[in-house]
Amino acid sequence: MSYTLAELASLTASQLNDEAFKDLVIEAVAPVQTAGNGDISFFADPKYKKHLSQCQASAVIINQELAQGYQSAALINKNPYATYARVAALLTPPEMPAAQIHPTAVVAESATIGSGCFIGPNSVIEADAVIADDCYLAAGVYIGRASRVGQSSRINANVSVYHHCVIGERNIIHSSAVIGADGFGFANDAGEWVKVPQTGGVQLGDDVEVGASTTIDRGAIDDTVIGNGVKLDNQIQIAHNVRIGDHTAIAGCSGVAGSAVIGKHCTIAGMCTIVGHIELTDNVHITAMSLITKSIKKPGSYSSGTAFEETTSWRKNSVRFKQLDVISRRLQQLENKF
Repeated sequence: MSYTLAELASLTASQLNDEAFKDLVIEAVAPVQTAGNGDISFFADPKYKKHLSQCQASAVIINQELAQGYQSAALINKNPYATYARVAALLTPPEMPAAQIHPTAVVAESATIGSGCFIGPNSVIEADAVIADDCYLAAGVYIGRASRVGQSSRINANVSVYHHCVIGERNIIHSSAVIGADGFGFANDAGEWVKVPQTGGVQLGDDVEVGASTTIDRGAIDDTVIGNGVKLDNQIQIAHNVRIGDHTAIAGCSGVAGSAVIGKHCTIAGMCTIVGHIELTDNVHITAMSLITKSIKKPGSYSSGTAFEETTSWRKNSVRFKQLDVISRRLQQLENKF
């Protein structure tokens, strides 16, 4: 795909720094170091301004501050990185094979397949499932009984969507993700574990992306609910009856325990753990490797754990950490004497 700079400006709500460049043709995005003729790059941080004049791209995406005095072709936007993302999507749209149901696919008679869909080799669509128009299901995809996949969604190889799950419109689900497996529900009876039937489902909103090997468990009674625009990285565990608000993003290897509620516009960094039955309000940001054990009612950034240091020093500080309660009590006793 290719666009003129004027077309890209219009499609990304950006400004041209000079109308003389409006007919310049852009064919690809490229890193600053290797960009050349026909490419567009972006600069988001003013500290890289010194490299701007050395960039060989046909055009750059920059903010108003960097645009001051810049003479070559540029798109100006207050958020160059997001603009770059939109330009990249325009120049490199996902490939969509011609509509077909592969001969090796197994589609139940009562399933409904919309127009313009590609159903890949060895995929299985169970009874009463509904696949809306213009969906792409790669090889080995399993869609369970009475589940629904919204329009223009892309489900990559070997994804399993269990029964009675809802995938919204324009979802992207990456390989080996599992949507709707049983949650970890067991009742203890005299030392033996009795399985609790998981009778809920999973609902994914529109424009959700689910990373490779991520699992989203079905609800125990009510559904597990993922809001619109949520982005989940690879290898994340979302337990039963979790609710995640619109436009929240969670990075890889994090886990959210059962019935936790995460608000809108939150960010959860990598390898975080959120315990069950707590609530995070909107606009909460959790830094990497944090353990969240209580509800957070105030927006802001939260952290737990300790930063790395040399092992010998860490061991000494670890011992001191265990002594903090004793030290605190002694200090309180001393203060009470005066």
